[in-house]
Order: sequence, then structure tokens, then C-alpha cells
Amino acid sequence: MTTIITVLILLACAVLAFVILVQNPKGGGLSGAFGSIGSQVMGVKQSTDVMEKGTWLSMGLIAVLCIICVKFYDLPRDRQQVRQPQQNSAPAQPAAPAPTAPPAQ
Repeated sequence: MTTIITVLILLACAVLAFVILVQNPKGGGLSGAFGSIGSQVMGVKQSTDVMEKGTWLSMGLIAVLCIICVKFYDLPRDRQQVRQPQQNSAPAQPAAPAPTAPPAQ
């Protein structure tokens, strides 16, 4: 299930990239100075609204799919169980004293 959702996320990302790249920038700059004549002649006024709605829709779809993907994510089996270190029930035995050399006379 995670694979299907991941593919859908990638497709939505491609759509979002396409919608963003097709939009005309709203700022001035060089594209505004040279490209504004074509938009005045063609009379395209509603395309920016459609592109903006497409941007928000695809962004929202990506966010929802990411949240759904996290819900279906499976942890590896060795990580599902909390590992606790094993504790010995018997106390540790004290070390035997080192043999001492007889006193030199």
C-alpha cells in the first residue's frame, strides 16, 4: 500500500511542478516587460485563477497523501519490540583475592 501511495505522491509532485512552471510570474522584471504584450493581446484573464487553484489542489493532495503514507508505514519486525537488556538475577560473585607471596626474610 505504501508503494501505491508513494507513486501517487510522485505523480502529484510532477503535476505540481508542471502547474508552477506553466504559470506566468506576477512580478515585473524582464518577463513582465517583454511578456505583458502577449497577454494583453490574447486576453487571457482566467488562466491565472485556474493555475492558482491547481497549485493549491496539488499541494493539498501531496500533503494528504504524505499523512496517509505515514499511517500505512510498517516498522521492521526487530524494531517493533522494545529490546531491554537482560539482567542477571543472581548477584555477581566477588573475585578471589590474589595469592600473596610469603614475606622475604
